[in-house]
Amino acid sequence: MQENIEVRARKAIEQLKPYSPGKPIWEVQRELGLERVIKLASNENPLGPSPKAIVAMQAALTELHRYPDAQTLDLKQTLALHYDLSPEQVLVTNGGDELITLVSEAFLDADDEIIVPSPTFSEYAFGAQIMNAKIVVAPLKTDFQYDSEAILAAVTDRTKIVYLCSPNNPTGTFLPKTELKHILDSLPKRVLVVLDAAYSHYVTAEEYSDGIEFVRAGYPLLVLKTFSKIYGLAGVRIGFGISQRTIIQSILKVKEPFNVNALAQTAAAAAVGDEEHVRRSQTLVFTERERLYKAFDTMGISYTESMSNFVLMEAGEKSEIIYEELMARGIIVRHGKTWGLPQHLRITIGTPEENEYFLSALNDILEAIA
Repeated sequence: MQENIEVRARKAIEQLKPYSPGKPIWEVQRELGLERVIKLASNENPLGPSPKAIVAMQAALTELHRYPDAQTLDLKQTLALHYDLSPEQVLVTNGGDELITLVSEAFLDADDEIIVPSPTFSEYAFGAQIMNAKIVVAPLKTDFQYDSEAILAAVTDRTKIVYLCSPNNPTGTFLPKTELKHILDSLPKRVLVVLDAAYSHYVTAEEYSDGIEFVRAGYPLLVLKTFSKIYGLAGVRIGFGISQRTIIQSILKVKEPFNVNALAQTAAAAAVGDEEHVRRSQTLVFTERERLYKAFDTMGISYTESMSNFVLMEAGEKSEIIYEELMARGIIVRHGKTWGLPQHLRITIGTPEENEYFLSALNDILEAIA
């Protein structure tokens, strides 16, 4: 039947490109008829969810006929104690993505500007586009390190938000504490800085800061964190922001009620205290990250040293072939064309067995296409 529809979306919506996540395991299995598929594409925790979170969720199942706590009071109190803040400085959201959208809705008017590094996580620009704001790009340096002077040079009278992802996705590079402070001290106080520290648990560099110390010092800074990565709770979608009370209050005005489900709240409150799971997850990433470096060195593959649970490798002009050949073997990675890096692949660090399977397959593919 031919549709006769004259309803038109907003002009801003017409320009949007929805976020394209890595394919799930079941989809690749069905498409390619494979039994064994490993996913090294979405920066998930290969050890699974926090065991304490699992126990907490199981205990909460009989209460699912009740609405969740709309104010997430217990979890905010838990997070405030964990980070030595007041509960009024914490906002819990349906994953970090919702927080980015809420920030856009709360602070951006049409024709306002945001500054984003490039390449970086695409959702920052997506949130601005929804509000008809302008995206100003401050490119990273050639080695993917932050260029603080380029960020500051991009500021205009219309600048409302500066996004900093540290460690940065997809490069794994980070913004040193001294440079973060320089940016915060140099920006007009009317500009909100959003520091996405989703991968902060995986940083080993001494000169790193997740930004919370600058929130305590009173800067107009919003720190974004998530339970999707080291805590292994990507499937229940829960993240949080830490900032000044007035900034949090502004964001709360556009937040929907019951935005975070009851199981997610319960799981997150338990996971915060699961220090053993955090340590095991960190040890695995630190060890396997070095393993990938050594293997890439042996294969003659260039890569960017990472402070996260993934590594960006330079696959060259045959990156598309390598990507497809890995997929044919049941290994899902992310192609860099998503971020304007057509010769790169981003590899999530998996279990030792998964990494061995990936490296063996990669070596075979490189020999075959040489």
